[in-house]
Amino acid sequence: MDDENQKTGTVIAVQGPVVDVKFSSSEDIAGIYENINAYTVDGKKIVLEVAEYLPGNIARCIAVNSTFNLQRNSPAYPTGEPIKVPAGESLYGRIINAWGEPIDQKGDIDCSEKFPIRKPRAGVHFQRDSQGAHKFEILETGIKIIDLLSPMVKGTKTGILGGAALGKSILTLEIIHNVVKKYRGACVFVGAGERIREGNELYFELSRREIISKTILIFGQMNESPGARFEVAKSGVTVAESIQRKNQDVLLFVDNIFRFLQAGAEISSLLGRIPSETGYQPTLVSEASEFHERIRSSSAGGGSITSVEAVYIPADDLTDPAVVTIFSFLDSVMVLSRQRVQLGLYPAIDPLLSSSANLDTDVVGSRHFETAGKVLRILQRYEELRRLVMVIGIDELSGGDRIIYERARKLQNFLTQPFFVAEAYTGKQGEYVTIEQTLDGCEKIIAGHFDRRPEGDFYLIGKA
Repeated sequence: MDDENQKTGTVIAVQGPVVDVKFSSSEDIAGIYENINAYTVDGKKIVLEVAEYLPGNIARCIAVNSTFNLQRNSPAYPTGEPIKVPAGESLYGRIINAWGEPIDQKGDIDCSEKFPIRKPRAGVHFQRDSQGAHKFEILETGIKIIDLLSPMVKGTKTGILGGAALGKSILTLEIIHNVVKKYRGACVFVGAGERIREGNELYFELSRREIISKTILIFGQMNESPGARFEVAKSGVTVAESIQRKNQDVLLFVDNIFRFLQAGAEISSLLGRIPSETGYQPTLVSEASEFHERIRSSSAGGGSITSVEAVYIPADDLTDPAVVTIFSFLDSVMVLSRQRVQLGLYPAIDPLLSSSANLDTDVVGSRHFETAGKVLRILQRYEELRRLVMVIGIDELSGGDRIIYERARKLQNFLTQPFFVAEAYTGKQGEYVTIEQTLDGCEKIIAGHFDRRPEGDFYLIGKA
């Protein structure tokens, strides 16, 4: 057992993941968010985090792991500090849980330093160049529709929004594959409340692609307590910060950030807090902001944390309060469409529902900005014409409208792409397409260079 503090408490109640620990006096009671360790009858450690105080020197705690076999009147040992997770080079290629213990059966982690998963609020900093202007550095993903319409910039936050089975996880995996291979950067993957099967597949896919050596995996999965699913996001961003301190750029992938807020709602209900009007926790916005404000560029101009967050949309409802809360923190929003999945257009990103603050001349340059604008205008016009064609048929369109309609269908097909990580499903070799090749292909389609070619030639290809 741990080197325990003298101020020992006693477990007086266990209600699922909520554990009440009584202390002899108010001076002995553990602090808010302090880590308390208790042990089951078979010697398994239960990690508790103090959530609130009750009358009678009682600390109400949330258990981060299962409380099965934890008995009443068991001793509880405050550690005097918050939950800490290991950091550094020793974590590469390893899988840890929300409280920093290895779960990959590869032995203990040899780590000289640990960091608390909760930290004081930090100020906002921007990276600037030598002239003092804001510095924007684009991360090329090699995925046409993302690089064209939702370019990723170092130090920003990108959301992949979609309901069940629309391809959020596989799109996330493709971005990891392309960006880590190209930039040789570090990657931290946080599995928050998703299926165990997905975590297993991710590990073996990263191993097969030989990028596991620069990846750290942190899991608090669907079968675990709400405490684990909530704390795993904070553990992930803490590990990312520890790498950023060494002036390295870090990619932080969270699958799924909605489950993090959902776990917060469960904890809030377990603690007996009155929910907000929509049933979510009253602290929804503060919990989301506490996580997101830690994703930023270094004030010293060194490393940056760039996040890609999968966001589950319950019942495909984009007005869900948790989803709307997450919106406000994202720089780019990529919305996955069920209609595009049914049409076989992968990745199923809807260009008209998606938006990006990075699609700006100051960030991407005038050529990219203008090409993206033309693509969006043609796709918007196509959407209007498509409804018309369903009623009157394509032969009734004017000559100009028919040209726009056919070019839009070619653009729509051109923005699909075979993925490296989906080769087993598509039967096609994955392709990496540079931003220059994407712009070149779009410009040629818009200018009419491919008007004589059938639209099928552009489906699931790389460069035009």
